[in-house]
Amino acid sequence: MARIAGVTLPNDKQVWIALTYVYGIGRTTAKSILAAAKIEPTTRVKDLTEADEQKLNDIISNQYMVEGNLRRLVTNNIKRIKDINSYKGLRHKAGLPVNGQRTRTNARTRKGRAIAVGGAQPKAASKT
Repeated sequence: MARIAGVTLPNDKQVWIALTYVYGIGRTTAKSILAAAKIEPTTRVKDLTEADEQKLNDIISNQYMVEGNLRRLVTNNIKRIKDINSYKGLRHKAGLPVNGQRTRTNARTRKGRAIAVGGAQPKAASKT
């Protein structure tokens, strides 16, 4: 069971996919890390040696910002743009899409469940 950057990697996955479980490492970055460490990307995590794990840990800790440090940086950046009341900060505060996406339709992930507008349904005929 390999632990890299404080994350336990799944044993049965190939190394280049398993590295993407670390926050801040995607597929392209994982491939470049493995090229620098001279490890075959299709190797399974359970087949890695201690030396391989150490190489990966050294490369990631020295050259990349991952996990807690990266999360802190992103959070601070968002907090900063909220504090200065920039347009992006106002969109973050309002819970709306930030990067110019349309909101008339779609954007449900960011906006939450749709709320029905009151009085939109036709009223039932009443007996008089």
